[in-house]
Amino acid sequence: MTSTTPSLFETRPPSTLAESAFVSRYGWVYEHSPWVAHKLYERGITSALDTPTALADAMAAVVNGAVDDDKLSLLRAHPDLAGKLALADLTASSQSEQKGAGLDQCSPNELARFTELNDAYKQKFGFPFIFAVKGFDRADILAAFERRVKNDAEAEFNEAIGQVHRIAKLRLEDL
Repeated sequence: MTSTTPSLFETRPPSTLAESAFVSRYGWVYEHSPWVAHKLYERGITSALDTPTALADAMAAVVNGAVDDDKLSLLRAHPDLAGKLALADLTASSQSEQKGAGLDQCSPNELARFTELNDAYKQKFGFPFIFAVKGFDRADILAAFERRVKNDAEAEFNEAIGQVHRIAKLRLEDL
């Protein structure tokens, strides 16, 4: 017989938390952007949000309903991938996610290419390249980077927001 540790959703469902506890527990899900959790709490947290998927969808709705300036700030709160990993102010989650994809083990050529693409991407779009790295390796991420740096501004803004939502959902599922 195996024993499993209950998830945070089982031991203290979101609907049972006071605002400060809710923001403390879920404010980090969107990188350096606790405003998402604050706004969701203001809208009301019911038992319908007591699953990772439902909470992820509700948090995504908050972001999707935000003005573009707030979305841009959210995108800019994310770290570079690989190129400046050692210098970036990474949250523990970002560090773990990037290490899981092997971005801390780039060859000198890969590191140079990531750095070059990071610089070109930020110059073109005004925010760092965002990619939900879980389940992907360096080659996959580099290929997506090469492809996405060619996008137009609107398409890439929308793609980056979608990636942020995927990151948030994965983080909630990991709880």
